[in-house]
Amino acid sequence: MNVCVTTPETGPAPRAGGPQAPAAAPAGGTRSRRGEPRTYDFRRPTKLSREHVRVMQIAQESFARQATTILTTFLRTGARMELRSIEQFSYDDYVHTLPDPIFITTFTLEPLAGKGMIAYPLDIAMAIVDHMLGGSGAAAQPARPMTAMETTITTHLLERLLHEFAASFAGITQLQPAMTGFEYNPQLAQAASGSDTVMVANFAMAVGSREGEATLVLPFSSFAQSLNNAASPQLSESALRKRKKAAEALAARLNLVPVDVSVRFAPLSVSSADLLSLAVGDVLLLRHPRDSPLEVTTNDVTFAYAIASNHRRRLAASIVPTPHAAVKDTA
Repeated sequence: MNVCVTTPETGPAPRAGGPQAPAAAPAGGTRSRRGEPRTYDFRRPTKLSREHVRVMQIAQESFARQATTILTTFLRTGARMELRSIEQFSYDDYVHTLPDPIFITTFTLEPLAGKGMIAYPLDIAMAIVDHMLGGSGAAAQPARPMTAMETTITTHLLERLLHEFAASFAGITQLQPAMTGFEYNPQLAQAASGSDTVMVANFAMAVGSREGEATLVLPFSSFAQSLNNAASPQLSESALRKRKKAAEALAARLNLVPVDVSVRFAPLSVSSADLLSLAVGDVLLLRHPRDSPLEVTTNDVTFAYAIASNHRRRLAASIVPTPHAAVKDTA
């Protein structure tokens, strides 16, 4: 059973594997806007949990920052990579969202199984080569496969990006990515089987005046265990002891922190007119019942009750049980 669902989240709902993207993706190969219905296949439930997305987001944002630095340094022009969303697709559904032609590079994920894939618009790929050869990148770029020289130039840049990719994911798992080739037709990339679940990170990419969308694709099955470990790390006995000791030390220090405490009568409400008309010598009736205790407060929070008293000729407050009315109001 396939149904269309929407989510109130800030980004699109993660999608389970299955035939869904062709129905949801608008013409032109771009993904649907936020808030639009997405087809969800209940026979293939979502595998990418919120915890997984949180862990992936930290790593992908780190990669985006480093990629921005590398692109700006290599190209000597304004460049930007900014994470937009992380989604789950079946590989076939993801491929159907890509335009043809598009620049694609695949890479291994040693020691993990499977392949990763980076894809971004072909005109941006050609403009990058133009910049690295000293051009402005502003001229119209050819929509064709790269020559051997262009491929060599691009390989140097992508190797640096993959190095930063591995460094950004070091908190999840150790990787030694290595490029396996380039492709320009999404149907021929063959980075995964059609039904395999993949994690797709969408980036806003800009090089000079050119803007587009870049995607980084990773196989979910290869990262599943590492994501589970990163989302719920298992601490050693030594680490647990250190954490417990730190918590006890924190609690002990917090008990010594001085806190301002006030003893006050019940609050009094007056109209704005009466407040503005107050003059020296006026008297305000507090209307505090004689048999009602005073409130003991800190930071406007009442935490106890007391009655006026004295201690060694000094004014004092004697703490008393909480009045029944106050307990009832709290409940």
